Amino acid sequence: MLVLAAVVLFINALFNVVVWPRFYPRIANDPRARDAEGRRTAFFRVHVVLITIALVLAVVSVGVGIALLVAG
Repeated sequence: MLVLAAVVLFINALFNVVVWPRFYPRIANDPRARDAEGRRTAFFRVHVVLITIALVLAVVSVGVGIALLVAG
């Protein structure tokens, strides 16, 4: 059961690393990402935070997955 949990965590990490960073260029180039003066908007900041959280979760998933394999 620990191996299955580790595999699920590795798949989660892979998904997050492959999918989420691909959104950054689209977010950065979206017209809603900058205001009239060229400053970054809340739209941009919120999406960057979401991408960052997904990547942190990927790192945590790999760490926990490795810990499960070592413990099992």
